[in-house]
Amino acid sequence: MSRLATLLGLSQGSEDQQRLQMAFQESNRAKTPTRQTTNLKMSPIKYYYDLMSQPSRALFIIFRLSGMPFEDRVVALRNGEHLTDDFKRDINRFQRVPCINDNGNKLAESVAILRYLSAKGKIPEHLYPKYFVDQSRVDEFLEWHHISLRLTCAMYFRTVWLEPLLTGRTPTEAKIEMMRMHMERNLDVVEEVWLESSDFLTGPTLRVADIFAACEIEQTRMADYDVRIKYPKIRAWLKRVRQSCNPHYDVAHEFVYKISGTGPQAKL
Repeated sequence: MSRLATLLGLSQGSEDQQRLQMAFQESNRAKTPTRQTTNLKMSPIKYYYDLMSQPSRALFIIFRLSGMPFEDRVVALRNGEHLTDDFKRDINRFQRVPCINDNGNKLAESVAILRYLSAKGKIPEHLYPKYFVDQSRVDEFLEWHHISLRLTCAMYFRTVWLEPLLTGRTPTEAKIEMMRMHMERNLDVVEEVWLESSDFLTGPTLRVADIFAACEIEQTRMADYDVRIKYPKIRAWLKRVRQSCNPHYDVAHEFVYKISGTGPQAKL
């Protein structure tokens, strides 16, 4: 400031220099933006789900374990509530569950929802790590799971239980055997690779990968498939996952237990 005054020919401490100083101060105050504080209260997310849906159960358990408040918006898939024009327009353009509405931000797809809420700090790091190496291990499983374990378990379930229920037609033994073979190829990978040397799928402790996978595998109970018979590591792992997630795990799987007629403690 004094250098500028010298260039302008103003003497040190003169009245003109003081006026110049005041002008600069006013100018700087005008340029400095003021932070607007608001008292807007954010509502809990609206969670649209049906516990008949495997990824719906997974997110339900994760939300409960995280202590994250949410509004229950149960969607009855069996009644086709997701197929209405209102649902497509107002809730989820893909007409599926699970999905959320976070104060106007509508989001579908379970893993996208998980990552979004993790970025907001809603999912604890022991379930979905933020450290990139640990997170990459969980993401590696989630990507593999979606195109392998989830796909083949879901197709087995649809072939053996859901489609006969909806159509009244019984699948051929050859088709059932083919679907079982595809599913067991991926169950073999879980048994021999993912659980080769650790208690959980991506390390020594429970993470979201375990919850997504367990919810998928549990669904096969309804198609009269008991994974515990052939896969001892998966049997022990499922027990650990349930113990780590209860009471929320049993709440989420109540429908599965009821339809399959096999409770969580059912013996082989």
